[in-house]
Amino acid sequence: MKISSLQKARYEYSPKLPGMLRNGIADICVKEGEETQSVADQDKIKALFPNTYGKKEITFEKGKNTSEAKKQVVGVILSGGQAPGGHNVICGLYDALKATNPENILYGFKNGPIGLIEDDYLIFDDEYINEYRNTGGFDIIGSGRTKLETNEQFAIVAEVCKKHGITAIVIIGGDDSNTNAAVLAEYFAAHNTGVQVIGCPKTIDGDLKNEDIECSFGFDTATKTYSEIIGNIERDANSAKKYWHFVKVMGRSASHVALECALETQPNICLISEEVAEKKMSLSQIADYIADSVEKRAAKGMNFGVAIIPEGVVEFVPEFSVLIHEINELLAGSKADAFNALPTWDDKYAFIEKGLTKESMEVFAILPVSIQQQLFLERDPHGNVQVSLIESEKLFSALVKDKLEERKKAGTYKGKFSALHHFLGYEGRCAFPSNFDADYCYSLGYNAFMLIQYGYNGYLSKVSNLSKPASEWVAGGMPITKMMNIERRHGEDKPVIKKALVELEGKPFKYFEAHREEWAENTCFVYPGAIQYYGPAEVCDITTKTLALEKGTLE
Repeated sequence: MKISSLQKARYEYSPKLPGMLRNGIADICVKEGEETQSVADQDKIKALFPNTYGKKEITFEKGKNTSEAKKQVVGVILSGGQAPGGHNVICGLYDALKATNPENILYGFKNGPIGLIEDDYLIFDDEYINEYRNTGGFDIIGSGRTKLETNEQFAIVAEVCKKHGITAIVIIGGDDSNTNAAVLAEYFAAHNTGVQVIGCPKTIDGDLKNEDIECSFGFDTATKTYSEIIGNIERDANSAKKYWHFVKVMGRSASHVALECALETQPNICLISEEVAEKKMSLSQIADYIADSVEKRAAKGMNFGVAIIPEGVVEFVPEFSVLIHEINELLAGSKADAFNALPTWDDKYAFIEKGLTKESMEVFAILPVSIQQQLFLERDPHGNVQVSLIESEKLFSALVKDKLEERKKAGTYKGKFSALHHFLGYEGRCAFPSNFDADYCYSLGYNAFMLIQYGYNGYLSKVSNLSKPASEWVAGGMPITKMMNIERRHGEDKPVIKKALVELEGKPFKYFEAHREEWAENTCFVYPGAIQYYGPAEVCDITTKTLALEKGTLE
């Protein structure tokens, strides 16, 4: 296999561990904290998890290792979408496992949870592991989105574990995957299987965090990757001086990615979905907000700019959510067949006019034809609108163009408006991990094995104090049930890990809010450049602006 010069160099990088994990396995002891309870719905969560609820948070410290000495056979899976650093979680897990006892074994189940169900695996060795150290992607064993959530699945997994003598499963995933990890841990405990389950927090979206999980892995690398590209676009915009760039970035449920990229690059506009929902902003109001920036900049002779759009923002617009609901109802059941049988778009438009309320039709009518057709012609297997496919960057640039034409007629705007569109998504999910993510992920994996060695079940691998140098990081674990609440899913009450949305009273948003008016009118672009792996720590090991602001290390 041909490898790049950077890949070869990254193989040689030695990830930095938290101080208390650097003294050797024999010198790590446990400090127990307080008993925990779920973030909400305590009685319901406790009833669903009687064997794993209310356990204590723990921290690892330097001291005599009192864990039981026994051979460990561990299985690991990657679950859900890719995130930079996943390979290093497995490398850290493998190294800790082998350092404890060379006879320990690590199974990698292929293509996500389905690998556990189908008993499709490989056994890691030094030669195989060494090919993936400090590299991006999930190709070491592949990933998948199968959910482990039924007793039938759990029984199969228990049998697979029994067959191989597996003592623990490590699930590397996001909020849904770690919810499944908690449910599987409860099943194993209730059935006395002797198998432990440990989770590791992954998602580039940044929405798997709370007072304990300061940052999910992959967020740092992905946002740095996007910010490099946005900075390049800003520089091009400032050079050509004739285009407005609308850049959509990942983040369907939360706007952490958009906010971090804005803090890194200082664009003219960045929409925050949570603020749109809080203020109940309409599509027209959002378009006016962007058009105000275009108009003010044009008055200064600057007919160019950059706007960052979160992937899921349209779902946070109240009137748009109502429209989506009405469209889903309009096309329910056999009515979809009648609609699809209509020969032309004009015929279909007439059908739509009759079926929508006056208010929703007013919203629908202002949409560009391409977006109108996306709403009706691209639906999921259940007949629902696929909101994730809506090209919101094109939607808002079209709405802004209409607003500017109105302003031209009114004589308030005399500039030129030419829009270009970008979607930054998969580009960030498998990048070479930054030094931060390489270190953090390796630490999460190493720490996961320490939780296994000490007999913990239903815990999330936890590394904190992340805004400080790695030597000051603190390693430990927290019960996954602490992060859970009850939400309505597909008509049923389900225990799930609560997603962390952008906090409008939080320091990162407040910093953005205090500066965005200046950014909107003037050219304050920042060009972060490519991720740096070698050089001074202030260039190579910096964390995200979000984390630095939250922890008070950036003023």
